[in-house]
Amino acid sequence: MTQGYTEPLFVISVAARLVAMHPQTLRKYEREGLIAPSRTTGNLRLYSDSDIERLRQVKYLVEERGLNLAGVQLALELTRRVRELRARHAGTGVQSAATGAGRDLATTLTIELNTVLKLLGFVDEREVRARRDDR
Repeated sequence: MTQGYTEPLFVISVAARLVAMHPQTLRKYEREGLIAPSRTTGNLRLYSDSDIERLRQVKYLVEERGLNLAGVQLALELTRRVRELRARHAGTGVQSAATGAGRDLATTLTIELNTVLKLLGFVDEREVRARRDDR
């Protein structure tokens, strides 16, 4: 993970605008434990790119999928675990697959893991920024 990705940069008003939510909604999600923004010494909330990514996923799960906050909590935990699995697989799967069939299996697994993440509403903020930079 790059430093800029996890560095807290956005105050609550900017974060709320980025995710098209009311600041009070962000406060509610923090009370519910869905998000944990950093705090300044003056106790201001500061949101990182990864926080924004998580808020976008929460918004998708609530608005598009109709999940309640308990369901969102479960989906976020599943997302975390699938991302860990995908990272472990990316680190070992393709390199150790010496045969064509092994590569096909590794590619299929990666595609399936990405599909599950998409169903859970996960959008990697780094990919979004990379697409914007390519334009």
